[in-house]
Amino acid sequence: LNLKLLLSTKRRKSIRKDMMLSSSVIAVVSTLFINNGSMIVSGFQSPPSYAFKASQRVTVPVTWAEATMADAGVPPAHSDSTDVEEGDIPSILPSEMGMDYIPLATMLATGQLADADQFTRDALITLSGAKEKGRDFVYFTDVKRIPSTDLATIERLWKQFSGGKFGYSVQKRKWKQCKGDFEAFCRKIGWTTNDGEVERKKRWFGASEFIYDVKKAPEGHLPLTSALRGTTLLKNLLTHPVWDDDDWMKQPEK
Repeated sequence: LNLKLLLSTKRRKSIRKDMMLSSSVIAVVSTLFINNGSMIVSGFQSPPSYAFKASQRVTVPVTWAEATMADAGVPPAHSDSTDVEEGDIPSILPSEMGMDYIPLATMLATGQLADADQFTRDALITLSGAKEKGRDFVYFTDVKRIPSTDLATIERLWKQFSGGKFGYSVQKRKWKQCKGDFEAFCRKIGWTTNDGEVERKKRWFGASEFIYDVKKAPEGHLPLTSALRGTTLLKNLLTHPVWDDDDWMKQPEK
């Protein structure tokens, strides 16, 4: 009887310890999301991992938290091909940092818009210097370090293969039309949805609610930018010096 009681006691302690560890994992995951304010968030991988380092990508089941675009930045890794504007991939895609934009051009040309969206975020992480510092996200203060040449190349590709429908310059125009009102801006470019009579931001993880289809998405819908703890990152992207004039629109000469 005493042996059974001892084993039972040890079992209860083990279960209690496991529960504490599970709570710790959830707390760490929550912290990762909470600390991702005002930054571009790199895509997360699935299936969920319960043993991870802070620098690793993490997928959290929707049942743990009802995350929205304002709560987390976890877009899908891939999307089905959709019809895009026809056109040849430009032969000259300049970069001040030696970035290869052929993959982005190919994704956009073949309608792999979620992949192109992720490539764009990853590119900005590198271009801003965040990756060199060991970060896989961009602070709003990093935006000024993104070369205008590269941002222009990225923008021309998004504009070309969406028929002028997607891109940061399109979002800047919508932002100005909304007079800097973030909520109105989100409605205008389709970043919100309605649950009955309740309006909320679209979700980035689980079954993504964003529209990776040129014909169906509103103008300015892509690329996506996290606005977890404010709109500072988005504002800095939309006020980057590259947009001060129309030079970015010019195709580079051979």
